[in-house]
Amino acid sequence: MKILIAEDDSIGQKVARVTVERLGHEVAVADDGEAAWESLVKHPVHVIISDWMMPRLDGLDFCRRVRERKGRDYVYFVLLTARTGRSDYLEAMDAGVDDFLAKPLKGDELHIRLRVAERILKFMGQVTELKRLLPICSYCKKVRDDKDYWHGIEHYIHTHTGADFSHGICPDCKETVVDSQIAEFMKRTEKRP
Repeated sequence: MKILIAEDDSIGQKVARVTVERLGHEVAVADDGEAAWESLVKHPVHVIISDWMMPRLDGLDFCRRVRERKGRDYVYFVLLTARTGRSDYLEAMDAGVDDFLAKPLKGDELHIRLRVAERILKFMGQVTELKRLLPICSYCKKVRDDKDYWHGIEHYIHTHTGADFSHGICPDCKETVVDSQIAEFMKRTEKRP
């Protein structure tokens, strides 16, 4: 996985970087939240490990920015903190933090958190893939929406993308459907007195 470490303490940053690299992950580092944000914009990652207290942009505000991005893959956010109060954890969860690591960082705890992150990201990928599938009736070609209503495909696509349709007939359908319908009509009208 690609992992971004945002840590202003040089020793803590080195410990986290070495630990993550030993676990076989690709690592980027940033000295503060603003630098981490700039790095993320240029080079997307799967996981962010961020200190809470940093200059320029703290870990919670960094996490809020990450969560406000639209149309991007989910990023698993782990907060490094020496804080242990319930209200601190609730504030962090409200900001969008997925998991916590206590300072000083312990390698085995980081390894566990990254295994959880891998599982969550795998499931998120599966959910995204399922959302891309359209449940469509094999007979009438209507599409089922999220509320279990069935719509014509043109209506469904227009609602979700704004696209409009102009209708025509492809050469294959003209030959197999339209021409055969015309021929059948001609046979019936020839038989009439």
